[in-house]
Amino acid sequence: MKYLLTLVLAISSVALSVITTAPAHAQQTLDRVAVIVDEGVILQSQIDQMIQQVKSGNNFEDANAPTEQVLETQVTERLILQELQLQMAERMGVEIGESQLEQAITRVAQERELSVDQLRAQVTGDGISWPTFREQIRNELITSQVERAAVQRRVSITPQEINNLVELIESNSETRTEYRLSQILIASPSDASQQEQETAKRRAEAVLELLEEGQDFADLAIRSSSGSNALDGGDLGWMTENTMPTLFADVVQGKEVGEVVGPLRSGVGFHILKVADKRGEQKVEVQEVKARHILIKPSVILSDKRAKEMLTKFREQVQQGEKTFAELARENSADPGSASRGGDLGWSRPDRYAPEFKQMVETIEQGIISEPFQTQFGWHIVEVTDRRTLDATEESKQDRAYQMIFARKYREELDNWQQEIRDRAYVRRVVQ
Repeated sequence: MKYLLTLVLAISSVALSVITTAPAHAQQTLDRVAVIVDEGVILQSQIDQMIQQVKSGNNFEDANAPTEQVLETQVTERLILQELQLQMAERMGVEIGESQLEQAITRVAQERELSVDQLRAQVTGDGISWPTFREQIRNELITSQVERAAVQRRVSITPQEINNLVELIESNSETRTEYRLSQILIASPSDASQQEQETAKRRAEAVLELLEEGQDFADLAIRSSSGSNALDGGDLGWMTENTMPTLFADVVQGKEVGEVVGPLRSGVGFHILKVADKRGEQKVEVQEVKARHILIKPSVILSDKRAKEMLTKFREQVQQGEKTFAELARENSADPGSASRGGDLGWSRPDRYAPEFKQMVETIEQGIISEPFQTQFGWHIVEVTDRRTLDATEESKQDRAYQMIFARKYREELDNWQQEIRDRAYVRRVVQ
């Protein structure tokens, strides 16, 4: 750390020397180190870029905007946490390849109902360079992986917990209600002094008074919250009572949209919650197809071209009535599981098949034999003989119960883990 500090000061000195010795017409503002975080640094340009992004976001309104100082503090804290996670990622060897990055950017564009080119135009129009935006997405993917790796190990779920929740879901329709919550967190660690806790509580009560006077919750979250989602207006997303922290579930049950509760004391501070929206349980339905296929696997002595030709011939034989699909499958298919049944795959959900096979059985008309197509397993022709829709609500209860418990415990452990790594970090703001 002493070496890093010396290096940072040396760089700053050189930068200052360049500025002071250069002619007046050649002087320009150089980037600088703003914060030292363990073995890394945060540059002022990173802070400025994120502030620009926040200001161009949907939750930001100039009329109720926080002061520049408050906004910079919020952004800096988010970047400190990100830098700590990126350093952990480097030690863990976490990397994001170009293909994975491109897929993520495509998803971002789709979520905004834009093409990638339109997204690029929007980003650059907001004053953010496209390489910078790509790097931000890459960092978000990396930190997500680090979070999952670190937090999942802290979450333990027993079969009894799952069974108890399944019974609770069956007996209590209220647990099926989903809430979209927003949060304002006034930080106050459990080891804070009594005076510090009282100060934090008074701040929370002051925020609550502003909300009662009609102040916008999202604006206050950006200005006042210490939560990692502050810059998103405090949005926590959709949760049921079983997926949210127990502390929250105890107070939001039965609350209506728009209601605000708090302050609630936890190990990380005082929480103020708003029920932004509610919705009932969605019935789970799945589409299943009954299909049969013939698989030909290319080999050293059987080329792709020959495999495709064979299947084309089989298709013509069935269509002309020369042979049945079942006969050809039993005689020729390389799928031992279905060949003896005339190629019959039975009832299955399309998403259990290889992507190309899934797309084919989802789109082909029932009773029509497909043209030959290729998957990772070889060349196929397939025929969908029937379709059905099933109510999978009961079937998915165990899985949903596990996911609910995991989501609740994950949120609780994530908050604790983030607070722990922040408390252990060496952080020093560089004053210029």
